[in-house]
This record gives sequence, C-alpha cells and structure tokens, in this order.
Amino acid sequence: MLDAVLNFLSNGLLNAGWGFKLVYMLVVTQLTIFTVTLYLHRSQTHRGVDFHPVLANFFRFWNWLTTGMVVKEWVAIHRKHHAKVETEEDPHSPQIFGIKKVFWDGVSLYREASYNRADMEKYGRGTPEDWFERHLFGGHPYWGPTLMLIINLALFGVIGAALWAVQMIWIPFWAAGFVNGIGHWWGYRNFESADTATNLSPWGFWIGGEELHNNHHAFPSSAKFALRKWEFDIGWAAICGLRAVGLAKVLRVAPTLDVRPNVHLPDAETLKAVLTHRFQAMTDYYRGVIVPTLRDEAAHAGESIKAIPRRMRHALKDGGRWLDNESRERMQAVLAKRPTLKTVCEFRTRLADLMEQRGADQALKGLQQWISEAEQSGIRALQEFAQRLKTYSVASA
Repeated sequence: MLDAVLNFLSNGLLNAGWGFKLVYMLVVTQLTIFTVTLYLHRSQTHRGVDFHPVLANFFRFWNWLTTGMVVKEWVAIHRKHHAKVETEEDPHSPQIFGIKKVFWDGVSLYREASYNRADMEKYGRGTPEDWFERHLFGGHPYWGPTLMLIINLALFGVIGAALWAVQMIWIPFWAAGFVNGIGHWWGYRNFESADTATNLSPWGFWIGGEELHNNHHAFPSSAKFALRKWEFDIGWAAICGLRAVGLAKVLRVAPTLDVRPNVHLPDAETLKAVLTHRFQAMTDYYRGVIVPTLRDEAAHAGESIKAIPRRMRHALKDGGRWLDNESRERMQAVLAKRPTLKTVCEFRTRLADLMEQRGADQALKGLQQWISEAEQSGIRALQEFAQRLKTYSVASA
C-alpha cells in the first residue's frame, strides 16, 4: 500500500516519461497562448473575429483554468493601453515605467490596473456577464489555477507542481513581459505609428502571432497581424482553420492600400484612404522624402549621412516625439543648418496635424492645400510623394 502511494506521488496516474511531459507542456502552453491571442485579444478586445459559442466558452474555461485572468479586466486593460498608449495613463508602457519594470514585473502593472474599477467598467464593455462569469470565472478567478494544480499533481505526481509553475508564468512572461515590454522597445517597424510598438519577428510562431506588434498597433481591429508578404501569423492560420470548419467568423482585417490613375485633385476617396493608411503614409514619407533629402544634403555638404547621430536620424521619423528637451534642441540646430531638410520636416509635421483634424470638409481642404504646396515646393522627393499621395484609395474587399 505504501509503495502504491509513493508511486502515485512520484509518477501520478499516467506514469509518463519525460518525452510525454514535454509534449504535454508544449500543447497546454500553446493552447493558453491561443486562448489569449485569439479569444481575449482579437475577439473580445478588438472584435476582429467571432467564435462559435462552444469554442468561445471553451476558451473562457481554459483561460480561467490556466491563467486566472478575468476576461473583462484583460480586455479593459488592453483597450486602455491602445487609448492611452505611451502616456502616463498607459497601464504598461516601457516609455513610462522603464523596460526592466515592464519586462520583469509586468504582471504587477496588470494587477494594479485591474484595481481601477472605473476603467474596468469604461473599457471592459461588451464582455461576457453571464452566470459563469459572475459566479465562477470572474467571481473566483483563482479557483481555476488551483484546479489546474490538482489536475497536474494527479496526472504526473509531484513533478506536476513544476509543470504547473511553468504554465502559470507562461503568460505573465511572454505577454505581460515580452510583448508589452520588448514589443515597445526593440524590433523592426513596418509603420510609423504614433507609439513605439515594434515587430519582434516577421514569423509569429512562438507567442501566437503577437510578435507582430507594430502591425497590430497600426490596424488594431484586424484579425490578421501579418501584413507583409514575408510575414507569418500562426494565430491567423488557426483562425483560417477554424473558419473552414465553421467555428470562426472573420469580421475585420486590415484594409489594403490601392492607387488610382489620373487623379488631379484629392477628393473624399483620397482623404478616406490617407486617414485609413495614415501610418503607411507617414512611413512612406520618411523613407521616400526625409531619407533622400538627408542623403542629398549630406552629399552637397561633402559629408556622410552618418555625420548626423543615428538617434537623431531616427527621431526625424516622428518629429522628435520621444526626444528629451536637450536632444530636441540639438535636432532643431541640425535642421537649421539644412534648410531643405527643415522644410520637408515641417511638411511632415503639417501632414501629421492634418490627419488629426476633425471634420471631413476641413480635412479635405487641408489635404488639397498641402498637396498643392508640396507639388510647388521645388523639392523633387516631396513633389513625387505628393503626386502619389493624391492617388491613394482603399482597395475593394
């Protein structure tokens, strides 16, 4: 009898080898990742995809079992992150709290944000509020992880506690720390969005496609995060598979930029496309106007483009938004010595301001004036950009 008890404590019901335990960990942790990226993020927060009620309720149960996170709280915190990104009200911005805090202790920032009940009500609207949410998933969130611990201990014995510990840190590390931290600190950017979000990798495998964070911030409501030909979003692949068997319905994906020939004057369709693809437009402006101008002025001065510090060159992408006052003054001093570069930077600022204007009529008039002045500027790169900008349109689905 004692031997049987000791064997159960050591090996659990399955008496499984290490190979099985490894496969088990890969399956359950990836299932948790999919629960977060597909259900909590793309479906509940941004309404980019709907799932069949059977699958949606399974996601809710698995989220409760393996994370203890409350749907309404997760959704509210993430929506507030988008609404207040990179400001002091952002729940987890590395620009505000520092990369070390967000990366290593992002879970405490999440917990602190969840205590703000006014924000939970404001930003958490539309999430489930049925009996299960009130009395089980939301009412007793820590019962789920406790039940998961009991299951692991029963299946694998005492080693099940270690497997459970890995499960419990999986989302706090990869989501709260890695994506929210490194995803706003290091990586590449397809779009000059009004934040510091980056793509950590063009192949979003390990954390469900969340690696493509800059793409997501450019088009938050899109159910598909991969937006370039060379990018792959495993979360989107899962959605497509679920859609094929009737378990998912895609509601929104990022619109495609198109151009129309022979557009002489920007119209309402141009304005719609420019506003829809504002981050693409600002990216094109930096690459197609600012960088060539920077090179030309450096060549005329007989110096390398590297004569301007790299951080300063990067700051030209966003008008020096993330520079401190001293660095911003240095940037203005650099521009004062390069009049053409200063002019194109001023045009960039005006274009960014134009995209924030309220009222379609006023915005359209502003766009028409901007393009007219850009075409008459005598700066070739700026003229070519203006000529292409007025042909923008949103491609038909």
